[in-house]
Amino acid sequence: MNLVMAAEARAQAVDFPYSCDPEVGRLLATLAAQVPVGGSVLEIGTGVGAGLAWLVSGLLPRTDVTVTTIESDRERAALAAQGDWPAFVDLRVGDALELRGEGFDLIFADAAGGKHEGLDATIGMLRPRGVLVVDDMVPQPGVTWDPEFTDKQEAVRRRLLTDERLVAVELAHGSGVIMATRRP
Repeated sequence: MNLVMAAEARAQAVDFPYSCDPEVGRLLATLAAQVPVGGSVLEIGTGVGAGLAWLVSGLLPRTDVTVTTIESDRERAALAAQGDWPAFVDLRVGDALELRGEGFDLIFADAAGGKHEGLDATIGMLRPRGVLVVDDMVPQPGVTWDPEFTDKQEAVRRRLLTDERLVAVELAHGSGVIMATRRP
């Protein structure tokens, strides 16, 4: 079973509704494929491993990269760890706000820590020409956001689209994506 199918099966088995949707996953795989030789990728919010599976699927069969993924929930992290991950994947349990990196070529910020909180630190971990992807930027059919969450999402949107360090675009793709590249 491939990595994505295995992650989706884990999510379904525990009724985890927040996995990376396939449209965003394919975008992540495509962006991961362009990570430079010796590059590094960061995922904030592993969940049960769906986004990670898409990232890794875009990188394989390469082994010259490092993928770091961090999840704050121990149970979800343990489920993600059940995946058949290549040696270049570093699964961590912890608070993304405490994560410090030497620079990443691709960051997928898929959790409140690193997105709603600590967005400046997330942007700061991008290497020049590095790409940041933030998803879940529009409510999905049948989902109503509470006013507080709506305000947080709008703050992320404004920040990414106006930060002078970034060139950013909002895409009507999957769950709503903002993709930004760090200026050199």
